Amino acid sequence: MSDPCIICVAITGSLPRKENNPAVPITVSEQIESTQEAFEAGASIVHAHVRNDDETPSADPEKFAALKEGVERHCPGMIVQFSTGGRSGAGQARGGMLPLAPDMASLSVGSNNFPTRVYENPPDLVDWLAGEMRTHGIKPEVEAFDLSHIFQAAKMHGDGRIVDTPYVQFVMGVKNAMPVDRAVFDFYIATVKRLFGEDAPWCAAGIGAQQLTLNEWAVGTGGHARTGLEDNVRLDRETLAPSNAALVERVVALCERHERPVATPAEARRILGLRPHGSADA
Repeated sequence: MSDPCIICVAITGSLPRKENNPAVPITVSEQIESTQEAFEAGASIVHAHVRNDDETPSADPEKFAALKEGVERHCPGMIVQFSTGGRSGAGQARGGMLPLAPDMASLSVGSNNFPTRVYENPPDLVDWLAGEMRTHGIKPEVEAFDLSHIFQAAKMHGDGRIVDTPYVQFVMGVKNAMPVDRAVFDFYIATVKRLFGEDAPWCAAGIGAQQLTLNEWAVGTGGHARTGLEDNVRLDRETLAPSNAALVERVVALCERHERPVATPAEARRILGLRPHGSADA
C-alpha cells in the first residue's frame, strides 16, 4: 500500500484540561506552538477548538482568527480545520468563526448521545452551518458518530447542501455512542465507497485508549487518521502523552509499518480537493 496517509491532529478540544495532562495547549500561543511541533512531526491538518483563559470552551471568532493566523505563519500549507462542535457554543454561535474562511470545518449532520448529554444537531442548524461553509468556500469534514450520519451526508451531497464529495470521519469510542467494533468499521468503509465512490477519502478517530486502535485500522485499510490530545491524553495506561507531536509520531510509525508515506500538506490538499497553498483565491 503506497497511497499517502493524511494525519489530522486535534490539538485541544473542549474537554481535556491541564489537570488531565499539562501538555494540553489552552492559550492561542500554546496552541500555535503545539501545532507547529505536530506539523513538523507529520500532521497536515489541524483540527482547532479555542478556550477561554479559565480553560472552558469558547466560540470567540477573535481567538479563532489569531490561531488561524499563527498556524498559517508557522506551518506553511497546513490545512486549518475549525470545529463547529456543540460543546463550544449553542446555535449559530457554533459557526460564528466560519466567515474567517478556514480550509475546512467539522460538520456533524445528526444528533447522538454523549457520555452525559445529547449532542444536539437539529436539521435547521446543520443546514445553516452547511450553508455558511458553502458561502465561504470551506470544505466540511462530516463527523459520523452513527451510520445514519453517512447516509445523511450522501443526501446532503445529492441535493447540493454539500458541494464536493463528502469527506467522512468515523468517530468511534464515545461513551453511549458507537463503540469500537471492527465489523462496523469495515461496513462504514464499504458504505462510503458505495455512496461516494471507490476512491472517496475517509478518516477515522478513536477516543481515549481506542485512539491507537482506530489509527491502526485506518492506516492499515487505506484511510486517513486523526490523533491528538483532544481525543486522548495518554500514550498508554501509565504514561501521559508529552505533546501532540508525540501522538502524531505514533501514527507516522504506523504509516511506516504499513508502507504508506505520510501525506505532505500539498498532497493532503490534492487528495481532499482543496485549493493549493498560496493560490490566488486562498
